[in-house]
Amino acid sequence: MAKEREDREEHMRKEAEAAREDIVEQVSRQQPDDEILYDLAELFKVFGDSTRIKILYSMFENELCVNDIANLLHLSQSSVSHQLRILKTSKLVKFRREGKSVYYSLDDEHVRAIISMGMEHVEE
Repeated sequence: MAKEREDREEHMRKEAEAAREDIVEQVSRQQPDDEILYDLAELFKVFGDSTRIKILYSMFENELCVNDIANLLHLSQSSVSHQLRILKTSKLVKFRREGKSVYYSLDDEHVRAIISMGMEHVEE
């Protein structure tokens, strides 16, 4: 009887191990390429700077020029321009020209959603 129980337990362990191997194989097939994951990590690094977050949040509802952002956040225009360049390169903000003025806004709804979800998460 003890041998039967041991055999049954061994069989159950092997089935559980096979199920885990199937799960690992499935996850492995669904895993994006390393290059895609690297790009995602780089995107989140951009969000890792509080000045850039302040700039993005200031544009949540309105487009603003560099001077507007600098005044709003009490930063120098050169500092704001530098951060906007990073945000443009990361495709998080877009711009339009009107005469000599350049107005910046969030690039699309994805950026707005990321900020909204982040705010919801930290406010929980």
